[in-house]
Amino acid sequence: MHGLGNDFVVIDAINQTINLNPKQIRFLADRHFGIGFDQLLLVETSHPDSSADFKYRIFNADGSEVSQCGNGARCFAHFIRRQKLSLKDDILVDTHAGQLLLSFSQNDLISVNMGIPKHDPAHIPLATSSPQSSQYSVTIDTIEWSFSAVSIGNPHAVIVIDDIKTAPVNTLGKILESHPVFPERANIGFMQIIKPNHIKLRVFERGSGETLACGSGACAAVICGIERDMLEKEVRVELPGGELKIHWQGRNTPVFMTGSATPVFNGTISL
Repeated sequence: MHGLGNDFVVIDAINQTINLNPKQIRFLADRHFGIGFDQLLLVETSHPDSSADFKYRIFNADGSEVSQCGNGARCFAHFIRRQKLSLKDDILVDTHAGQLLLSFSQNDLISVNMGIPKHDPAHIPLATSSPQSSQYSVTIDTIEWSFSAVSIGNPHAVIVIDDIKTAPVNTLGKILESHPVFPERANIGFMQIIKPNHIKLRVFERGSGETLACGSGACAAVICGIERDMLEKEVRVELPGGELKIHWQGRNTPVFMTGSATPVFNGTISL
């Protein structure tokens, strides 16, 4: 499946036993010898003590497990409906970052309540001696770069640039993704502001490289723009793979993301 070109392999781990190790995940992610994906999603049964309908687990192409993926969440919801695992219009899922509410809306779009963003550097996490701020800085090869940082269940840095076409996504993005300032690595977003309600965005994703779309990255970019009084509360985010609508009312409120999810093919593979 894909969400605006951000592609996933989604596996039903309810009706079969799935125990994948990092080597197997890297094989599955290989676009020449495996299947190919940005991330692998597992649909699991929620814990008996949980109020959630399902458990949602996410693995990067390098085999590492992460806590959040917005585009994946929409594909997760579409897969559940497509496989008739649930016909509910609102699906509550457990993730390592907390619970997400996935809702089906008109025109086959899916809205995701991505939860309340975290701004405290310790909770992003961000290694800095500076107090909480709307902007931080880091020096790379004698050049100082300013960025905003936030956690949407996973760490994000957002850099405002003049032209998305010339943004140093695969150079600076790769360096910052694993820079010591981000103890758990980070997703690095490059945002061009077109209007207060319209931005363009490219994201170098942690463990995957640049993808065609990043849902949590879109949320992070809008949140950081609102925090700096550069954006309105509802923003159209234009990504290489398509568009998302992001809505955030401000501090201590959840951020909402709306977009599509598209099945590509079904199959089986032996490991």
